[in-house]
Amino acid sequence: MVPVEFFFVLSALLFFIGVFGFISRRNLIAMLISVELILNSVDLNFAAFNRILFPEQLDGFFFTLFSIGMSAAETAVAVAIIINVYRNCNSDQVDSIKELKK
Repeated sequence: MVPVEFFFVLSALLFFIGVFGFISRRNLIAMLISVELILNSVDLNFAAFNRILFPEQLDGFFFTLFSIGMSAAETAVAVAIIINVYRNCNSDQVDSIKELKK
């Protein structure tokens, strides 16, 4: 059996990779992938804490499933916005969004 601490280390690693990717990238798709990494680290924490605190209940897993559903909806909306920005500006860079204000 895998110790729970490994899940926390993996979750922290995913979180910091996601934050670094979100801060350092200028591409909208790469930023969206970074946000998804952050949300997946939260899902992993939900499952790991459920295993520690309530090993015979499924509350953390239900929170994880709800969070995955919300992530899917958020991704669909974000991809629609990115497609709209690309159609209007012919670019998928963050700097092109400033042109929409004019």
